[in-house]
Amino acid sequence: MLWTLLSIVVAFAELIAFMSADWLIGKAKSRSGTEPAGGGAGAGAGPAEPYHPTLGIYARCIRNPGVQHVQRDTLCGPYAESFGEIASGFWQATAIFLAVGIFILCTVALVSVFTMCVQSIMKKSIFNVCGLLQGIAGLFLILGLILYPAGWGCQKAIDYCGHYASAYKPGDCALGWAFYTAIGGTVLTFICAVFSAQAEIATSSDKVQEEIEEGKNLICLL
Repeated sequence: MLWTLLSIVVAFAELIAFMSADWLIGKAKSRSGTEPAGGGAGAGAGPAEPYHPTLGIYARCIRNPGVQHVQRDTLCGPYAESFGEIASGFWQATAIFLAVGIFILCTVALVSVFTMCVQSIMKKSIFNVCGLLQGIAGLFLILGLILYPAGWGCQKAIDYCGHYASAYKPGDCALGWAFYTAIGGTVLTFICAVFSAQAEIATSSDKVQEEIEEGKNLICLL
């Protein structure tokens, strides 16, 4: 049960991190200052109120220049309308590796729900197969996370992080919660792979084996 819950949590954490724009937190901008590329110029003559735009793999959050009298006036959404418009080739590779890893994790999370009642398919342990898939997904996630900082030298990142930004150097930017969530989710992915072996041991208890010998194909573990 613990392995099942952890598998679901990891899949959702990686998916949310991938979709988030909070991978890089840009240098402070004033309300009346110039937006980074794609944001437009701020309007109005109110007092300068600094804020931090954020940039993700394919999304971003900036100040909405047309709304200055409300508290929540940030505009979030994808800056890339197609895969080819993602700011860096490294980020395109990151998106591919993360997407493949997340797809595998979501598939395992779905299958893990049924492992509480079905432990094998065609005489193959579902736990062992899922654990192997989680290990493979973890490798894809690692590749994506390694390639992501290599794209910090692209023009889009420089617009947000200043001219000192370059590959593996974020310049004036700080790393956002989405990046750390993706790293934490990757670590938990390998922990899940290890836990799958423990889940296999738990389902191999004497009580379970006795029910299998009695001819039961559907065995629920509570």
